[in-house]
Amino acid sequence: MQALLISRVGSLRSFATTTRHQMKNKVREHQKLFQADNDLPVHLKGGIMDALLYQFTMIIAIGGSCYSVFSLVKAAFPKKNK
Repeated sequence: MQALLISRVGSLRSFATTTRHQMKNKVREHQKLFQADNDLPVHLKGGIMDALLYQFTMIIAIGGSCYSVFSLVKAAFPKKNK
């Protein structure tokens, strides 16, 4: 019975709302980074990862637009059966 009670208390402690390791608040650092006047658009101020995500998003958007126009043209001019 004692082992069951200890197990129950241990499981309750693992779901506690307080954290054991406090994370450092980085809001001030990010505010300085994004409010700096360095002639970069805000979506590219985060560094190389932001640039890669932006380029990937643009490739997907342009590719999807081209494919949708291709599909519309293909549907507008169906193949002729002989």
